[in-house]
Amino acid sequence: MTTLLSEAATRSLEERLIAWFTTLRSDGSPHTTPAWFIFDENFIWIASGQRNRKVANVLGDPRVSIAIDGSASSPLVAQGRAAIISMADVPQMVLDGLARKYDGWDARDNSIDGERVLLKISIDRWLLGA
Repeated sequence: MTTLLSEAATRSLEERLIAWFTTLRSDGSPHTTPAWFIFDENFIWIASGQRNRKVANVLGDPRVSIAIDGSASSPLVAQGRAAIISMADVPQMVLDGLARKYDGWDARDNSIDGERVLLKISIDRWLLGA
């Protein structure tokens, strides 16, 4: 069951630029990387190259955690499950949201990491910041 976020926490998610995204390797050890993200009131979305370690980790174990960069007095930390979504199935509003937040960035751009996917993170619970 997801905890509803306060209006201030939701606004903060819209303003903050970096999330620290943690997946689990096959041996159970954590793998943490910075990521650009958007929050759409139901999910957190992160774009990635399909060949990246975080995608392979999610294929093996969908459990993830995410910490949103911000002030020490109001951290946002959550646990959830990630699903890998092909670009053909990503809602346009998600692509538009990423472009708005990151100065026109096109999450479909394959020039850096190769073929792209989006990770759709369903939040099971907010540990901090709700």
